[in-house]
Amino acid sequence: MTKLRRAFENHLILKRYSSKTNEAYILAVKGLANYHQQSPDKLSDEQIQDYFRYLIKDRKYAWSSCNVTFCGIKCFYDNVLHRDTKIMIPPRPRQKTLATILSPKDVKKLLESCTNLKHRALLYAVYSAGLRVSEVVALKPIHIERSRKMIRVDQGKGRKDRYTVLSDALLTELENYWREYRPEKWLFFGKDKSKPMPVGTAQQIYYTAKKRARITKGS
Repeated sequence: MTKLRRAFENHLILKRYSSKTNEAYILAVKGLANYHQQSPDKLSDEQIQDYFRYLIKDRKYAWSSCNVTFCGIKCFYDNVLHRDTKIMIPPRPRQKTLATILSPKDVKKLLESCTNLKHRALLYAVYSAGLRVSEVVALKPIHIERSRKMIRVDQGKGRKDRYTVLSDALLTELENYWREYRPEKWLFFGKDKSKPMPVGTAQQIYYTAKKRARITKGS
């Protein structure tokens, strides 16, 4: 076992990740190293990004598989090598989220139509992080892992915990929202701060914003 792998495994154990997540993250870094036939600490951001192009174009990785690999590699570079990598993967396809597929232009119009910070932050989280409506209203402040640029989604589809990417733009939106609303137990609360926003309320926020933005396509 290499020194880097031992350090990564120790980090995952201390962070109390599940054994399944540990295995997936270790395999993600191993796959990257094997692809380039180099130790991961020797790889440039361009080489790491090239690996994701390979997974998407040649291996035909589904978004969920690519996201797990991304989270594993990002976790390794952030916490073992203490290196801020500038890598990314394409955003999650918008099927089965709060709304049907909208063009980037329509998404921009939708977000710009929101003058309420809370509503804008919620919709931004849906479209930036690829969250379902049931997932976004279940978020808690502790799920926003700023240092790792990740969002933990507890008991998502299939009752499996997962991670998704926290973009810089979304982080800025959430920080603006936080300063104004000071959420406590739930990131997006309803009338009572001790309870999460109802799914129906989140859906209505979307429909209202869509109508204000004069977007006619989509559900």
